Amino acid sequence: MSSSRPPSRLPRTVKGVFGLTRLIVELGVFSSAVFSLALFVAAIFQAYRTISQAMRHLGEDGTAKHLMVAAVEQADLLLVGMALLTMSFGMQALFIGRIENVPAWLHIHSFDDLKKKLIGIVVVALGVNFFSVALEWKGGNDLLVYGLALAAMIVALSGYSLILSRPNRQEERDDAPHA
Repeated sequence: MSSSRPPSRLPRTVKGVFGLTRLIVELGVFSSAVFSLALFVAAIFQAYRTISQAMRHLGEDGTAKHLMVAAVEQADLLLVGMALLTMSFGMQALFIGRIENVPAWLHIHSFDDLKKKLIGIVVVALGVNFFSVALEWKGGNDLLVYGLALAAMIVALSGYSLILSRPNRQEERDDAPHA
């Protein structure tokens, strides 16, 4: 009598590993989208609370400035939410598959494309954040130091973005006619 052994388990295949990787990326896409949604909802509730409080104090000193600061802070919150949403769409497009029915500016074709879009949002968010801090500035050199730090970050991000935008020199050499 020959014993019938169950078939041995095959080692994980490359396809299986990639499938697991896609699942992990999909979880990252989902978590980024959830954080984005949470920030948008928080901004809505914050706006409602701030506006309703301001309506009770219309005409009082500082109410308009308080509303302006709150509006700028909401814009900052929404920009971070937009960056997370862009990251979510970008990861989905690059690793899983393109999402249909999104605006053309959200179409991500490469990892460098995603980085450029995120850099643009981050630069705008830094500017909005600086504006918010400037509105509440009480005087002194602290705003100058903060502004210089933000300017250095923006210059670094802009330089990196320019590097990303330059055509790949190897591609240029490959496309050149050979003698």
